[in-house]
Amino acid sequence: LLTVAVILAWTSVVGAQTAPPAPKVQLPSGETVWDLNGDWEALIENYGPGARHGTGPNVYRITQTGSAFSAMRTKDDPLLTKEAAEHGHAPWGRAGSPSLQGELEKTGFKHVQIVFGSGGRVLPSTGRISEDGKTIVIDNGLYIRVTLTRP
Repeated sequence: LLTVAVILAWTSVVGAQTAPPAPKVQLPSGETVWDLNGDWEALIENYGPGARHGTGPNVYRITQTGSAFSAMRTKDDPLLTKEAAEHGHAPWGRAGSPSLQGELEKTGFKHVQIVFGSGGRVLPSTGRISEDGKTIVIDNGLYIRVTLTRP
């Protein structure tokens, strides 16, 4: 009976699948950074003085060249109203507008900025990439946080 228990325990450990980490790319300098290319599920949270704008989802398409990257919204942000957009008061952007930009280094972000609304206001921010490279949290520290997850 003990032998059967040991075999079952061993096969469950061996058979356990862990998701492979996200890919990395090697730069001409030899440094290795995360490969952020592709579509990411985005949760945009407005807090503090921006809380009235709420929270909403989108999908950001990240394009990376070397260590530099930028992201575009793939659809209109859900709280974008025609009146707000016409008057430039919406923190939310239209499909195809920039949403993030920055540069990577070996330990994560060298710098990252949230691009606010369709107007292109740039907010210096801080960012953290999870150990497996599949979740990113970017926050400007005042009123907006973006959480990206690889589908």
